[in-house]
Amino acid sequence: MRTSWQEIPMMREFPMRDETALVHSGRCPEKHDGVVNLPVHRASTILFPSLEAFKRRAENEKKYRGVRYGAYGTPTTFSLADAVSELEGSPCRGVVTSSGQAAVSFALMALVHAGDHILVSDSVYGPSRNFCDTVLKDFGVETTYYDPLLGRDILSMIRPNTRLVLTESPGSLTFEVQDVPSIAAAAHERNVLVVLDNTWGTPLFFKPFSKGADVSIQAATKYISGGSDLVVGIITAGNETLFRRIREFTTAFGEIAGPDDCYLALRGLRSMAARLAHQQAAALKVAAWLKNRQEVKRVLYPALPDDPGYRLWKRDFTGASSLFGIILHTSDEKAVARMIDSYRFFKIGASWGGFESLVIPATPGITRAAVPWSETGYVLRYHIGLEDTDDLLSDLREGFERLCA
Repeated sequence: MRTSWQEIPMMREFPMRDETALVHSGRCPEKHDGVVNLPVHRASTILFPSLEAFKRRAENEKKYRGVRYGAYGTPTTFSLADAVSELEGSPCRGVVTSSGQAAVSFALMALVHAGDHILVSDSVYGPSRNFCDTVLKDFGVETTYYDPLLGRDILSMIRPNTRLVLTESPGSLTFEVQDVPSIAAAAHERNVLVVLDNTWGTPLFFKPFSKGADVSIQAATKYISGGSDLVVGIITAGNETLFRRIREFTTAFGEIAGPDDCYLALRGLRSMAARLAHQQAAALKVAAWLKNRQEVKRVLYPALPDDPGYRLWKRDFTGASSLFGIILHTSDEKAVARMIDSYRFFKIGASWGGFESLVIPATPGITRAAVPWSETGYVLRYHIGLEDTDDLLSDLREGFERLCA
C-alpha cells in the first residue's frame, strides 16, 4: 500500500503516445503533494542556504537548469519547455521565450555571426522576413530567399559562408509545403543547420527532428495556448550543443516568458489533441465546401487531395491544423469588405489557433523575392475555431451573397 506520492513512479519513465503525453508531460503531481497542475512559480529573488551554495548556483548543469534567479527561469518555465521538447521528439531540451517572434529572432541571432549567409523560405512569416531584412542585415548577416518548392536543389544556393536554412512548412499565408527531409539532407551535406517554424504543424502533426531539423520553433500563442489570451514562444534544440548556445544567448539578453503565461500554455497544452481533432475535421469540411463555390478560384490547404502540397503533406504530417487560405476570382477589395465586414462568426483579427474562427486579408501581406506571386485574385486567410461547422458554413454562404451583390 502506498503511503506517499513519492512512492509513485514518474510518468516519463514509461513510453507514451502523443495524446497521453499531452496530459502527463511536464508535470509531476508527486512532487507537489498531488496537485494536478504544476503551481505557478513567480520569482525574482531565489534564496540559498549558504555562501557555498550561492557561489555554486550556476555551476555545471545548474547554469542551464538551476533555479537561481527569476530571469533565468523557474520550474513553471522548465516544465513547459520539457513538455514541448518531449512531444516534438527532441533528444534534448528547449527554451521558452516571450513570443513566437522572439523565438524566431533569438534562435537566428544565437546561431549566426557577422559575415554569415542564411537561406530563408520565400513564403516565411512576415515578421520573420522583416527581422532578416532589418536587424540581421544591420548585424552583417546576408539573407537570400529561396523558392519553398526547391527541395534538394537548395544545395545549389549554399555558399561557403551559409550558416543555416530557415524553413516554414506550410508557408505563411500561401501554404506551400516544403520537402523538409530533402532540404535538411542537402544542408547537412555542407554542415548547414536547419531551423524550422513548426507552429502550423504543432508537435502533434509534425515531428521536426525525425525529418532532419536541428532547431524547432513554436509560437505557443497559437494551438498550444488555445485561448487567444497569451503570447509565448518555444525554441527546441536537437542536441545539447545547440541548446546551450541558444540558452546562453537568450539568458544574456534577459529574454524569458512570464510564469503565469507558461502556466496558461501548459494548461492549454493538455487539451490540444481534442481541440485539434475537432478543428481539423471542421477545417476539412469547410475547405471542401469552399472549393466548390463559384466565387473561389482556389483553396490553399495541403490536406485537400488536389492541393499541390498534398503528397508531401501526406508523407510527412500526421494531421492538418485549421488554418488555410482561399483565392477569390475577384480582386475588388470593396466587394471583399462587404463580404467579411458583416460575418457573424468569422471575426477579423490576426493570430490563430484559438477557439474562435477568424479571417484576415492576405493579399497586402504577400511578399516575394525568389518567386513572384502571380495570382490575380484576392487572398483571404481563414482559421476554423470550435464553433458548429454548419453555423460557419451559413456565415460563409451569406458572405458570398454580399460579395456578389
